[in-house]
Amino acid sequence: MIRSLSAAALAGVAALTLVGCGSDDKAAPAGTDRLGGTVTVFAAASLTETFTELGKQFEAAHPGVKVVYSFGASSALAEQINQGAPADVFASAAPKNMQQVQDKGEVTGAPVTFVRNRLEIAVPKGNPGHITGLADFGKTEPKIALCAEQVPCGAAAKTVFEVAGVNPQPDTREADVKAVLTKVKLGEVDAALVYRTDVLSAGAQVEGIDFPEAAKAINDYPVAPLAHAPNSAAAATFVEFVKSDQAKTVFAKAGFDAP
Repeated sequence: MIRSLSAAALAGVAALTLVGCGSDDKAAPAGTDRLGGTVTVFAAASLTETFTELGKQFEAAHPGVKVVYSFGASSALAEQINQGAPADVFASAAPKNMQQVQDKGEVTGAPVTFVRNRLEIAVPKGNPGHITGLADFGKTEPKIALCAEQVPCGAAAKTVFEVAGVNPQPDTREADVKAVLTKVKLGEVDAALVYRTDVLSAGAQVEGIDFPEAAKAINDYPVAPLAHAPNSAAAATFVEFVKSDQAKTVFAKAGFDAP
């Protein structure tokens, strides 16, 4: 039973965070790089750190290009794309949301799975709620945060709870995994389910607890250029870069699994 639902979570489902990677739009010198302009990437919230780093590397390799991101829940991003939001690339935290965009004819070619991710229990530093495993999410005492079920981290959480036979008792459901992680960082909840990569990105602010059922709900992350991309050339090149060995190094360091 959900005991409360934060207003911020409801508002956040539709919110999109635009992040520029700090380059300008000037064209590359003749004969060095034919790409130019802006490439707009809609990406799952759990890719914030890695894609921001890759954006800097991509801009360095292509001086005429500026990378702009919209990070958020994959379900919300897919809806935005299907409603005509101008974007060049979509990177989803689940195939389901990519399929929603494909079904509307908004994807060019076949999406490619570039990384995988799994859930981990996140607790505040020192584990004040004395959380030991997934069974604690079925108790009324700890304060618990989960992703909304329509977003990939929430769907994965639902699967692991079903596998474990646990009836979760969340105090709040948030719009995306970063909002859930923030609850843990601030000590507003005793535990949450987030991705392993989010636990690592939080550093000393949170602690992670592995649980065996996580292996039953591993998320595949597909990426694809979009059919109505304003900058189709840069979109295709960016997708190839995400699949490169250089990008694989960034993803591995962040804790993602190879596909």
